[in-house]
Amino acid sequence: MMTYVDANTVRATLTEDAAVEAIRQTLQKGFDPADDIPRQLLPIPGGELLVMPSATEQATGIKVLTVGPDDPKRTVPRIQGQYLLFDAETLSPRMMLDGIALTSLRTPAVSFAPIAPLLTASAEPLNVVIVGTGAQGVAHEATLRAVLGETRESCITYVSRTRPDWCERWAETGTDEARAAIAASTLIVCASTAKTPVLDDEWVRPDAVVIALGSHDPAERELPSALMARAQIVVEDVDTAFRSGGDIVMAAADGSITRDDLIPMRAVIRGEHELHRDTPIVVKTTGMSWEDLALATAIATLLDEMV
Repeated sequence: MMTYVDANTVRATLTEDAAVEAIRQTLQKGFDPADDIPRQLLPIPGGELLVMPSATEQATGIKVLTVGPDDPKRTVPRIQGQYLLFDAETLSPRMMLDGIALTSLRTPAVSFAPIAPLLTASAEPLNVVIVGTGAQGVAHEATLRAVLGETRESCITYVSRTRPDWCERWAETGTDEARAAIAASTLIVCASTAKTPVLDDEWVRPDAVVIALGSHDPAERELPSALMARAQIVVEDVDTAFRSGGDIVMAAADGSITRDDLIPMRAVIRGEHELHRDTPIVVKTTGMSWEDLALATAIATLLDEMV
């Protein structure tokens, strides 16, 4: 009988740092994201249908989401959906998981997977800016704190247009305070809905790590070309980045970068490419199907062990 795993169980079963490790282990064991099945974004009345299938030797799965209009008057979440996990040998449905909880866990896990060892290599306090106060900004803070654990303290400033009630350290977008916070940070997370760059190149330190996850459209970007031109750019997969990563597509279009400048995440995690701290590191993600499958498989395994 197929099991349903609700959002609370997803969050309770797989911790944020374990999710990062599940992504890393999938790539360390030999999976190549270039072999993943491309996701499809299909227009439907009232929005879009996002279909994300993937298969490995361990399991097969598919995430199906609906994406509504970006309308603050909506009374339901903009993105809704479920994940269906199949047994690799019999191909029988094995488990259905809450798709939004899985996505919220997966996105920051992918962001931190290639750079987690760099972030924990020092015990010095870490200054962090998170651009965007939405669900993914908050999820990235939770995952960062889980990755750092007791190794390193972090001081996090959020940057956005308006200040949420829960936000203790905050700076308004475009102010001198925001620019100063960014310039003082060695980790910058861009988790915004912006269609144009949210920071300038000159604000970013040479030893900074910049995560950009907000743009999934080739015509939208969070990072300027000048930053991309001097950065070490880590992507999930080169072809995928050129299909839907606006930060990549637009920087390549104006000649700031080429395909050869992109570093596959797999090469970093498998130790085939070593990142250095003399120039900024940019981790640009767009979301791929194999990542959800890696986490769904890990959750299924842990739940089986609890029985």
